[in-house]
Amino acid sequence: MYKLLLFISTLVFFTSCNSTKTIVDKPIVFNEERKQLSLEYLAERYGLEQNTPTIIPKMIVLHWTVIPTLEKSFEAFYNPTLPNWRPDINSVSGLNVSSHFLVDQDGTIYQLLPETTMARHVIGLNHCAIGIENVGGTHDLPLTRAQLKSNVWLINYLKSKYDIEYLIGHYEYTNFIGHKLWLEKDENYRTVKEDPGENFMKKVKRATKQLNFKSVPKK
Repeated sequence: MYKLLLFISTLVFFTSCNSTKTIVDKPIVFNEERKQLSLEYLAERYGLEQNTPTIIPKMIVLHWTVIPTLEKSFEAFYNPTLPNWRPDINSVSGLNVSSHFLVDQDGTIYQLLPETTMARHVIGLNHCAIGIENVGGTHDLPLTRAQLKSNVWLINYLKSKYDIEYLIGHYEYTNFIGHKLWLEKDENYRTVKEDPGENFMKKVKRATKQLNFKSVPKK
């Protein structure tokens, strides 16, 4: 009986994840300044000389904002240049951090950038990674079931559009050092990450197992 109930609850979860969702456009500023900073980032960090800051998506990276509201999270990504409160990465590039998608606590999905435009959200891999940020992530404001379902739906959607090979949590990015996708030139440019939490990530990977993503490399 327990196994039957577990199967039914899992089936309901997957069915709800595959239902039609709406992606709401909520663009951040992508003006000439952000374009030039993005091109400089690609050239200086990765050795990629391009005319446009485009990417070929091979990876999806999940994050949390550790910011309690949608609007404050959006505000953090909105401007082209880094604010003064990010001195830890400002010396590397003045390009502001951002992501392609932002998922609110109620599960609403907002698109901040086109999926094939580079966003600065993961060291060494921005040239091939689509970023999904989730509002919250603190002890007082953990990620929600609605966000879990929206992440799973969005991952399925993106996988249907692009040849995505990997799905990772931000905390797993250093596993790719030395991998063919890793392009960061500076051996000292690393930050310690925990997002979006191992428990959340395990649930997402379990719910997207049928997509057959490649295993994250072992350190």
